[in-house]
Amino acid sequence: MLKQVSKRFRWAVEKVVPDTIILTVLLTFVTVIMGVIIAKQTPMQMVGHWYGGFWNFLSFAMQMTMILLTGYCLAMAPAVQRLMSRIASIPKTPLSAVTMTALVSAAACWVSWGFGLVLGPIFAREIAKRVQVDYPLLIAAAYSAAIAALTAGLTITAPITVNTPGHALEAQIGLIPLSQTIFGPTLLITAFLAVAGVIWAFRQMLPDDKDAIIVKPEDLAKLDAPMPEPPSADANFAEKLNHSRILNYTLVLGGAAWIVQWFATQGFDLNLNILNFIFLIVGLALHGSLQRYAECFANGARAASGIILQFPFYAGILGMMAGSGLVIIIAQWMVSVATPYTFGFLAMLSAGLVNIFIPSAGGQWLIQGPVLIEAAKELGVSPAVAVNGFTIGDMWTNFLQPFFALPALGISGLGLKDIWGYCLVILVLFGLAGCVGTLLVPLVFGS
Repeated sequence: MLKQVSKRFRWAVEKVVPDTIILTVLLTFVTVIMGVIIAKQTPMQMVGHWYGGFWNFLSFAMQMTMILLTGYCLAMAPAVQRLMSRIASIPKTPLSAVTMTALVSAAACWVSWGFGLVLGPIFAREIAKRVQVDYPLLIAAAYSAAIAALTAGLTITAPITVNTPGHALEAQIGLIPLSQTIFGPTLLITAFLAVAGVIWAFRQMLPDDKDAIIVKPEDLAKLDAPMPEPPSADANFAEKLNHSRILNYTLVLGGAAWIVQWFATQGFDLNLNILNFIFLIVGLALHGSLQRYAECFANGARAASGIILQFPFYAGILGMMAGSGLVIIIAQWMVSVATPYTFGFLAMLSAGLVNIFIPSAGGQWLIQGPVLIEAAKELGVSPAVAVNGFTIGDMWTNFLQPFFALPALGISGLGLKDIWGYCLVILVLFGLAGCVGTLLVPLVFGS
């Protein structure tokens, strides 16, 4: 049955879904209309909000770009590639290939979303070179498992933010320990159910042999970016300096010393800046030279070009949602009908809806978080319930909103139409896991 459902979804997607940049522009127009009708803004006011948002989030956009590119370089390091090749040689059948792809991608994204979103499709590509399995399904499985695991990932934005001293809401809620969020029952059980659901669903959705899209290993090899050769014996001074291990590892040692000092003085603070820095230093260490790293970085930029281009447009949408008050209106409308029991579920729904327009947990939490926290206080609910509901909702509609699928598409050489039909099936399953996490888990374990 699930195979037929996914087939119908894929057929529908092929007929109606445009390129991702077109979807971004369409969402921009929808936001303008919503602002005029719901928030009572003039069209010119909405354009002003859009322009302001377009340029007000450049630093954050750079942070997001860097985490993807440093994650890409880490995933493409020779040592990591050798490890992936060994693991990729284990599966021998399409079913085991799908399972292994999902597990590896989920594990990587649990450690870091920037690492997981690029390593998953790279690993799927390695699997496809060895096992004859539907290639779009494999890439979709890698992306879906990554997002599912990220629900309780170590770098998920809202839980990490509210556990960091000096965060914007510290005066109202203090610090919320990770034991109530990432390592708490709500997010852990939701993530477990979601990952298990992804593996089960993709095993069920494997196309029949006649419908499977099999990509030849030589075609996949063309997607592998060439790495620079080491300098020859008669290389000049400049070439030797480009590949200097002494220069590279001196930089690595300095960076490693700072990382050690950071955690010694700051504790477990995995904000975007330190995470990017860790990825940079570890990547430099594994690549061995600045030249190799620079070449890999350039290749990663091509793979992440979709996100780099679209992020300012989504920043513009964020500017309109924030400037017009739409985010607050949506959040208040959702929580206005909430009870202490249903609050987490409704927080999930409101975050999921807003995420379609603002696929950035950091920017979304900045605006929506205070509304949810205030509602939690009024209902006498722990602020952790708001954080957990928001986190689940933010992950949920990533199966509908294609923004974070762009690295997978760039690495795999596929288009959105190739994987979106599969993702829509997971959208439904993840929603069910979210219902369990926000409605049933609190009954068993308490809020």
